Amino acid sequence: MSQKIRESLEKVNYEDSNDLNRASRETKDLIIQGSLSEELKTEIINSYKKLIEDFQGELVAVRSSATAEDLPNASFAGQQETFLNVKGEENLLQKLKEAWASLFDARAIFYRKENNFDHFKVGIAIPVQKMVESDASGIMFTLDPVTNDNSKIVIEAIFGLGELIVQGAVTPDHYEVAKDSMNIVNKKISTQTVQLVKEGDIDKEVQIDSEKGNLQKITDGEILKLAELGKKLEEHYQFPQDSEWAIEKNNVYLVQTRPITTIKSTEQRDTPTEEINLPIILKGDPASPGIACGPVKILQSAQEIDKVVEGDVLVAPQTNPDFVPAMKKAVAIVTDKGGRTSHAAIVSREIGIPAVVGTGEATVKLKEGMEITVNGATGEIYEGHYEKKETAVKIDQNIQTKTRVYVNLGEPEFADKIAQRHVDGVGLLRAEFIMAGIGKHPKKFISENKQNEFIDKLAEGLEKFCQVFNPRPVVYRASDFKTNEYRNLEGGADFEPEEPNPMLGYRGAYRYINDPDVFKLELEAIKKVRNEKGLKNLWLMIPFARTVDELIKVKEIIDSSDLKRSEDFKLWMMVEIPSNVILLEDFIKVGIDGVSIGSNDLTMLILGTDRDNNLVAKEFNEEDQAVLWALERVVKTARENNITSSLCGQAASTYPKLLEKLVSWGITSVSVSPDMIDKTREEISGFEK
Repeated sequence: MSQKIRESLEKVNYEDSNDLNRASRETKDLIIQGSLSEELKTEIINSYKKLIEDFQGELVAVRSSATAEDLPNASFAGQQETFLNVKGEENLLQKLKEAWASLFDARAIFYRKENNFDHFKVGIAIPVQKMVESDASGIMFTLDPVTNDNSKIVIEAIFGLGELIVQGAVTPDHYEVAKDSMNIVNKKISTQTVQLVKEGDIDKEVQIDSEKGNLQKITDGEILKLAELGKKLEEHYQFPQDSEWAIEKNNVYLVQTRPITTIKSTEQRDTPTEEINLPIILKGDPASPGIACGPVKILQSAQEIDKVVEGDVLVAPQTNPDFVPAMKKAVAIVTDKGGRTSHAAIVSREIGIPAVVGTGEATVKLKEGMEITVNGATGEIYEGHYEKKETAVKIDQNIQTKTRVYVNLGEPEFADKIAQRHVDGVGLLRAEFIMAGIGKHPKKFISENKQNEFIDKLAEGLEKFCQVFNPRPVVYRASDFKTNEYRNLEGGADFEPEEPNPMLGYRGAYRYINDPDVFKLELEAIKKVRNEKGLKNLWLMIPFARTVDELIKVKEIIDSSDLKRSEDFKLWMMVEIPSNVILLEDFIKVGIDGVSIGSNDLTMLILGTDRDNNLVAKEFNEEDQAVLWALERVVKTARENNITSSLCGQAASTYPKLLEKLVSWGITSVSVSPDMIDKTREEISGFEK
């Protein structure tokens, strides 16, 4: 089946919505028509029987949770299907297959392509929950999703089932609770004319009389109870949360939570403070900050998304995930319905464009082709084009620091844009992104006697980085796929063992020694870029060298390939294992030019804590005294031995106090994510002074 799915997706034209829908139908049909093993069916049915017995009701909700849906920097909520009011064993089994198949909805396929996710590296889990017959439902953010104000909890609520609030089909009540005092500090009551209710086994949209529709949707007590739960969620996950909730017969249920994915993106956008001297023609709720101008393009449904071209302001009654291709072309979004937690609001913040929701009459009052200005921070829409004045405070691009500021990168298509920033080079170029783009396991190339094809593809990816950053260094970290990740590449299952703990398994330097063929292909690609393309700014970094002997043997392989350390070819080693810290002088004696601290892995291994395990994640702390001791030892030992030191984990940009310590100890560079380049350099400048 997987091969048929690959064949269908390989030939799809992502710019043609009809072809995208064709590929989606073919792929979903393969999954839905497939059969489940008797063992799996038995396990599902037994679990279903226990669930309905515990809750004394046969109805369940079948939800989806995909690995590329709720990432730290992107959620694009609603990519996969949820099914409500599911009843009976056979119906449940069918809906599970349909939920799995929704991983290949046209919108999900397009989303993964746009975000460079491999279709076959994305997994999906299907939680089955008690069906909550909501008297009221809604969404809660443990910070203000528009302003990023972390002092408040924002709750939006409607009568009935929650699907209408997620879709933005109704404009919800809006409540704000101060975290410190737990007092309700703001309320905005909206009129609701329809609600979704359960009628038998189906959901039905029914009218609400005007008297009820104008009421506050939940009580003050329920608002505060939800806020208390929100605080507990944030404390548990150690990160602001975006949650869905429902109230049935005075019982409050949390049905879903995920990290808020738009915190950094909104920090980067500013709104002019000077007055906009244009007539205000419409007002709504601010949903995504920023100001943009363009011609109005009105869409009544997702069937019309092809009407939108680059630069349009997309105006619609509401949006759903099928609108995303058009939303990515638009400069701003305006909707009739919905609140700050609706689909239109969330996606606009992730894309980074202004949005105003809940205007009530945008599709009526605004006319096709009309030039408007959208202020997503105030909720105001103006007639005409606003010429933005450059009044926003900008970080001084001329700031010079002794400590170099490098950037972590992996995807070639972003290289050119990032290279134009005030950055000293690439401190961590991840091999895995380029290899995932190639798509096929390197050993499959070897088995087919197509080694040169792999070398050329890898060299092509490396060249893109080196060309735009030249003469600034590009430090290429050799492949550090774990076996479970390598298995996801085409042919990977034929060459990769299954391991109980891939994090501590067959990876890094040991893999190069035990099976050097793939590593030698990487070295050939490096030589091709350096020698044939003349790009001498490409360096090499060795990850996960557990022992000094491993480093010696890896160096022998490098030397045999005619890659020699020199003024323009530096060899670095990752420091991410306690043994690297303890025996650093011995590693240095083997002959390296620099070290780069992988603070994430190093912290995990020092504290024995899996940061991805929610049960212990709060113990993960890169400012723990044991970790600080290790960081100080590495930086000072490197300085004493006249080699460079860097740090390429998130710690440098997340913890200013830690960054100050690193600078004071004499670290020679830090490598950060692209969004933190300017802020990190500015902070370093202050510390150095």
